[in-house]
This record gives sequence, structure tokens and C-alpha cells, in this order.
Amino acid sequence: MNSSNDEYLKVSPSLMMLDDALAQIKSTTKTVCALEDVNLQDGLGRTLGEDIISTVDVPPYDNSAMDGYAVFSSDLAKPPVRLPVTGRIAAGHPLQREARPGETIRIFTGAPLPLGPDSIVMQEKVTLDGDFAIFSETVKPGANRRLRGENIKSGATILQKGQLLRAQEIGLAAAVGISKLKVYKPLRVAVFSTGDEIVDCTIKKLQPGCIYDANRPLMISLLQGLGCEVSDLGILHDDPNVISDALKKASTNHDLLITSGGVSVGEEDHVINIIKNLGAVHFWRLAVKPGKPVAFGTINDTAFIGLPGNPVSAIVTLMMVARPMILRMAGRTDVAVNRYRAEADFTLQRDDGRLEWLRGKINISSDGRALLSAFPAQGSGILSSMVASSGFIEIPAGRARINKGDMLDFIPFNEAFK
Repeated sequence: MNSSNDEYLKVSPSLMMLDDALAQIKSTTKTVCALEDVNLQDGLGRTLGEDIISTVDVPPYDNSAMDGYAVFSSDLAKPPVRLPVTGRIAAGHPLQREARPGETIRIFTGAPLPLGPDSIVMQEKVTLDGDFAIFSETVKPGANRRLRGENIKSGATILQKGQLLRAQEIGLAAAVGISKLKVYKPLRVAVFSTGDEIVDCTIKKLQPGCIYDANRPLMISLLQGLGCEVSDLGILHDDPNVISDALKKASTNHDLLITSGGVSVGEEDHVINIIKNLGAVHFWRLAVKPGKPVAFGTINDTAFIGLPGNPVSAIVTLMMVARPMILRMAGRTDVAVNRYRAEADFTLQRDDGRLEWLRGKINISSDGRALLSAFPAQGSGILSSMVASSGFIEIPAGRARINKGDMLDFIPFNEAFK
């Protein structure tokens, strides 16, 4: 329920709205990865590079859905009926003749149905008397029978180009006899952190004024989770020449460059001017929170993403803004994240009109309602909020107040990580 006294905040016209940025990314991003053939079992987590069309029916023959007795349903029109058991059919061992009315054949789950019988009676409903089976009920034609091709028809497209291959897609390909898959090669991504105060976590003692670099490890982990081949190119000091030389060199053998830090408006934020000099900045500074100073551009033919320096801002913008571009470059077509509506269990008064992602989780109330709770500290440097949360609570742009009971979108982290 929305409060009747909701207020709405304006967004600065100097900031690009997220929908506009994502539309631009979609219209300008193309697949850059080449194709390769892999064995079926090596396809997990890869992106399919071509449609897969079945050349067989699945199942390839009519078969039994359970253990029981194959019958002509017309034979059981007036129960009870006593029929001789004249054969036995197990999976992989078809009956070598056509069945006849007036007889029943023992059959097991998955076994091919012989010519003639149209139904299976489950064994629990049959009484045996020596070599005879006694049926006390009628049976519908087609009961407990799986038809040839009812799962997959020969000629059907079972998997589509651009799909992420999960275990179930691997299994489906195997079900139609596919042993090789054509997939996209991993996107080659170079990752840098920037800043004189940033120190690698392998350094045992911090000097005054320094902090450990959390951004690079988290970016690398996220990118690897998206199937990228990542080059860790370390920490770049706040020297325009050093940054420029590193970006130029990396652009020659990578598909995408990602930096964190140096994209804001401070005197030591050099990255934006360097990208402008080396190539082009397509857009910079979005109406989102956290993560306003995120930049997208190119150096020659290599894409560039400049993420903010605060760790939460970096991870949020990588997951929610950069991810669609990364996946499209790698050949994926299913880049949208799923959102789930749930009820706010908190109040919020804002003085900023940007679209905002709060870290939080879903709790189930005693009466079964899904309730959203926000982590109490939402600062962009509080990385522990990501660990204590299970997803993002999305606050629409322009919305000034959230009341308890308002319905909001929730994006689980596992949606944004894949």
C-alpha cells in the first residue's frame, strides 16, 4: 500500500537515467567473442554459440510410465477380467511380436510398449493367480503410457544461441545425442585498481594513510562468475602517464578494460580525461545510488568500464549496470535479472531522487508474508553490508518516502551474479 502523502524528488538533469544508459548499452554492444567446439561435459557455464535442433524424438518409442501390465483397454470394459500373462518386457528388451487382444504382458517402467496394447495398469491394481492377472477396474485408453516424441519432436529447436548452459541444458543436449557443443570463448577482461592509497592484500603491514584493495579481488571474482577470462593487472598509482600507458597496452589484447577509482571529479581522478584522450567516453555519471560516477567508453576497439572507488559502489555498478554489457559482449542474450515484489518492513525518507539500491534481505513473517528489511548502515564503503545481505531492495528514482507495507522490487544477489 502506498502512502497518500508520498513525495517525489527531482533528479539532476546532469545525470543520465539508468534506463537511458542501459538502452544505449544494448543498442551499441555487440558480441566480440569467437566460437569454439567443446565436449558436452565442458559446456557447463558457457554460452551456447548456435541453436541446437533435435534429430530424434524423445522418447524414441511409446513406453510405460510405471511398472504394471500392458493391456487393450477394451478388454477391461466389464471388470472383473481375468487375462493370461503371456510375456515380460523390461527396459531395453522389447517384445519380439505384436500383442493380441485377450492377453496381458508384464511391463516395467521405461520399457517399450508393444504393438497393440494402448494402456498400462499399475501393478498395485492387479491381482495375480498363477499365470493369470485379475483386473477389477476399467482403464482409460492411453493410461500410464508415454508417447513417442511427447518430450521432444525431431526437428524441434531445444536450445537457443546465446543461452547460458546449466546442468539441465547439458542434460537436454545429451538426451538428443549431442556430444559436442559450439560455445563462445570467454570474454577477455583486464582489471585494474587505481589510487596511491591502495595496497595489495598480500602486504602484511599498512603504512599510514593506506587501505587494502578490496575492489580488485571482488571484481575478478564477479567476472569469473560471469564466465570471463580475467587478467589481474594490479594497482595503478595516481599518475596520468602510468594509467594511460597501462590502458593502452591492455587494450591491444583484451576485449574489455575495467578500472575502479579515479572516475569522480577530484583533482586526483585522472581516468575520465585519459579515456577521452585515448578514445571516447560514451557516458559518465548516472542517476543511481550508490555508484553515480560510473563511466563507459572505448579505447580503439576495446570497451572500457570505469567503476567508482568505494567498494559497495563498485560491486553494485558492476552487477546492476555493467553486467548486461559484459554478457552481451560474451554472446549472452538472457541478460535481465529477475525482480521479486515484496513488502517493505522499514521506513525511509530520502533527499536524493536517484534510483537507489539498498542492501537487505527477505524475512518471512509469522503469517507467511515476505518482508523486506534493509541493512542499517548503507554507506558506499561498508562492504560488510553486502555480506550481511542477500540482495538489493530497489527504490525507484524520484521517490522521496518509503512506508512500511509499500511494495518494492527485490533482486537476489544470485540473480545478479549469473
